[in-house]
Amino acid sequence: MTTPEAADAPAERWSLERVRGAAPDAASLAAARRLTAPGSWSDCGVSATLVWGKCQGSGTAPYQVSVDLAGPAYRCSCPSRKFPCKHALALLMRWSAGDLEPGADAPDEAAAWARQRAERAASHAAAEAGSQDPVDPAVEAARAEAAAKRRDERLARMDAGVEELAVWLTDLARTGIAAARQRDLTWWESAAARLVDAQLPGVAEEVRALGRTVRHRADWAEHTVDVLGRWWLLVRAWRRRGDLDAASAADLRAVVGWAWATDEVRAGETVTDVWAVLGAHRSTDGGLLEQRTWLHGERSGHVVQVLDFAARGAPVPVARTVGSRLEATLALYPGHDPRRALLVAEPVAAGDLDRLPGGGDLAAARARRTAALAANPFVRRVPVVVADARVLPGADADTTGAVTVVDPAGRTVPGVATGADEEEVTGAVWSLLARTGGHPADLFGELQDGVLRVLAVGTGDGVVGL
Repeated sequence: MTTPEAADAPAERWSLERVRGAAPDAASLAAARRLTAPGSWSDCGVSATLVWGKCQGSGTAPYQVSVDLAGPAYRCSCPSRKFPCKHALALLMRWSAGDLEPGADAPDEAAAWARQRAERAASHAAAEAGSQDPVDPAVEAARAEAAAKRRDERLARMDAGVEELAVWLTDLARTGIAAARQRDLTWWESAAARLVDAQLPGVAEEVRALGRTVRHRADWAEHTVDVLGRWWLLVRAWRRRGDLDAASAADLRAVVGWAWATDEVRAGETVTDVWAVLGAHRSTDGGLLEQRTWLHGERSGHVVQVLDFAARGAPVPVARTVGSRLEATLALYPGHDPRRALLVAEPVAAGDLDRLPGGGDLAAARARRTAALAANPFVRRVPVVVADARVLPGADADTTGAVTVVDPAGRTVPGVATGADEEEVTGAVWSLLARTGGHPADLFGELQDGVLRVLAVGTGDGVVGL
């Protein structure tokens, strides 16, 4: 079968650094390296938008592997829940090394998959641009009335939940935080469950998190006072939410966990720009896997985060490659910077990022965090770029990922290179140390609780995610 993709010139070959940046973790990258031998592969090729091949695994039939470069997006018939899996990474490594020849015919499965992705993107764009069928005014009024009733009922439950939180905080302050530290997890879980019932899931998760960590943190007293102060501020702000401006009200809504409907966000502020992928981080919170991807608009100057979620065991959407540039329209959630955003349609690849934008020293990074807190006192993490920084390993860097970041003026901040488990932490921290080699480099990360979580490194060779 001759495909439209095959008629075009082959795509610009990815660098090995870009392939490494696409890996979901260090273990997948190590496994992929072991699969790059030519004897494992057959029927490989590359077109303007596709890379494909078959990799022989332990079974009789080889795995069918495809990469849609326009996303990028990854497809493999193996049972792995990681995206990209080790087979897709190995295929990209072979392409990067020049081992794949341009193919005249993409396999039917790969071509059909790419075509379906393109059709879905086109259909979605057409639906966004097209007009909707007229709605009966009476039906629309009934729907609006029902929605208003549901909103009022939810607000009543939330009001009651916030007042119960205020009583709980008052009792906790009266008995002392030392007594709270001795409580078992069921006490914290009981309080969190009541908040969930009151439709305050964001606060409930913070209560659970404090219960899990209060016994183990060396700075537990200071940390607990900070968290309790944040919750009391939330109580006071909720009581006066009618006096807040729109952005502050949206910040408050986010911290209590009242989600926005996607249609509401799409109908709001949108920005079309070339977006540089600065860094990405995955974390597991309870049974939910969260993926944060930070983007910088080259014309608008916006730095936004795109959040993706998946239940434990389910695949999370594929992360955009750190260091890539995407032409895309984003819909921005209401609130103060740094704002959350979502993609309006599938982005178009626009090359690679030469260097991290807008770098400064640690004083500038801390000033950025101070400004963000002044606008939104509930902000947890602030994206920053520290220019010409040196990275020094901590004594227990292998197991904790702890490092020290030093700026040109000699200022320091504790840093961390994080992973999902000890193996990934080890891979991330040594990748960070190897890429910097004791020399100055630009770092992108999240400044949170006085610690810089390093997500990407910018050197003369481009920008690479950890």
